[in-house]
Amino acid sequence: MDDSALPGDFEGLLVGINRLVRRRLRRGVPEPRLRGAQVELLRLVGARPGLRVSEAAEELRLAGNSVSTLVRQLIGLGMLSREPDPQDGRAALLRVTPAAAGRLRAWEERRAALLREQLDRLSEEDRASLAAALPALRRLAANLHEEEAAR
Repeated sequence: MDDSALPGDFEGLLVGINRLVRRRLRRGVPEPRLRGAQVELLRLVGARPGLRVSEAAEELRLAGNSVSTLVRQLIGLGMLSREPDPQDGRAALLRVTPAAAGRLRAWEERRAALLREQLDRLSEEDRASLAAALPALRRLAANLHEEEAAR
């Protein structure tokens, strides 16, 4: 088997699938529409309430000033709150607002429903092939994560 086309094909499919899922989910989403980096930050803070801006920047592999800009934007949109860190008066702790939490929850539910619907359209053989590929995809993700963490 010639694997020379695998990296390009794989990357192209991942990007294409992700883009199409985002486009489908944007239909009917209330304003304001959020950019990818804003959603990434909201999801991170939602998973780790009380995260500091510096920790978010490190986790997202973004410059601190870029995350600070995202934080200001999301605070302005009523999606994030910033409170003083009782341990360090110079730092702030981030939390998603109830509105943002509801929006993230709705997005996740819609995404899961969309993917379930699309997977159901595949043959049983195709679904079995995708399920069989999951362990290898998890190892690929773990390898990428390990290399990124080592930097």
